[in-house]
Amino acid sequence: MKNITFTMIKPYAVEMGYAGQIISQIENNGFKIRALKMVHLTKNQAAKFYSVHKGKQFFEDLIEFMSSGPIFVALLEKENAVADYRKLIGATDPSEAEEGTIRKLYAQSKTKNAVHGADSDKNAIIESRFFFSDVEMHFNEN
Repeated sequence: MKNITFTMIKPYAVEMGYAGQIISQIENNGFKIRALKMVHLTKNQAAKFYSVHKGKQFFEDLIEFMSSGPIFVALLEKENAVADYRKLIGATDPSEAEEGTIRKLYAQSKTKNAVHGADSDKNAIIESRFFFSDVEMHFNEN
């Protein structure tokens, strides 16, 4: 499934009112939203989602931040979705992100970087299934 990716609009961007602008930018770059919802992660849920980072220096701060407010989660579809989305969002550190990327436009810092994007086709599926059931994901049958 090289045509899907997963994203989260993080608490900082939601709090600042950037979610609509981010979603518009995603759609304007050719992505189709195939599932979308707002959730508020508990610390346990955030720790489970980010378990790959457990033991890293930033893990506790990441969990605290990701459980600090509501987020939007979305399943996106487009040819070469993962690579194209990673290019659209830019570098994790907004000071290193290219002009016009989502993180350059809407992030405050490396920690408060506005969005998450899956880093591989495999993780896009895993991350999507963390948040969405089969009946919540809507793919074009054509």
